[in-house]
Amino acid sequence: MNAEKRRKLFERLQGMDPHPTTELKYRTHFELLVAVILSAQATDKGVNKATEKLFPVANTPQAILDLGLTKFKRYVKTIGLYNTKAANIMKTCKILVEKHHGKVPRTREELEALPGVGRKTANVILNIAYGEPTIAVDTHIFRVANRTGLAPGKNVLEVEKNLMKAVPKDFRQHAHHWLILHGRYTCIARKPRCGSCVIYNLCEYQDKVEP
Repeated sequence: MNAEKRRKLFERLQGMDPHPTTELKYRTHFELLVAVILSAQATDKGVNKATEKLFPVANTPQAILDLGLTKFKRYVKTIGLYNTKAANIMKTCKILVEKHHGKVPRTREELEALPGVGRKTANVILNIAYGEPTIAVDTHIFRVANRTGLAPGKNVLEVEKNLMKAVPKDFRQHAHHWLILHGRYTCIARKPRCGSCVIYNLCEYQDKVEP
């Protein structure tokens, strides 16, 4: 996809949603961190359902540590892989209290040193909490980047690097959200909804569904 098409693509996505944001519900950087860790291989809706009961009870690293692993698990047991996620969050809370004064760090290195936090989660935190123009490549973004021809790649890291080159600088801050929402609701996995796609004539997908 050439530069002119890429710019038009983001202009249209921006026109549909000028101020996109995550669908995870949170009020603090720490709540966001917990929600993002829980959201791996789970839906935002499912995570929100659990955290709306958890956060009024415990929404700081120390409060979750005081809650204890067994009680904490009761709040997140409806989420896939909850045992592993709960254990990682408890370990992360301990590190945040001991090394970061209970605050969420703002460097990639410090974030990725936290249990349960990989490159994708770190990118989400850096983008949403700290306003950095990072792009966290999940299954939706990976699909959209490859299917449209925007930034093809064989793996998520390759797609991320290609997106950072392909996305015009003035769209980079919100590119993550525009692409994830487009993949979640329009360019879906099994049968893309090409008939309602605002970038239909820019997309280079060979098997488009006729609108």
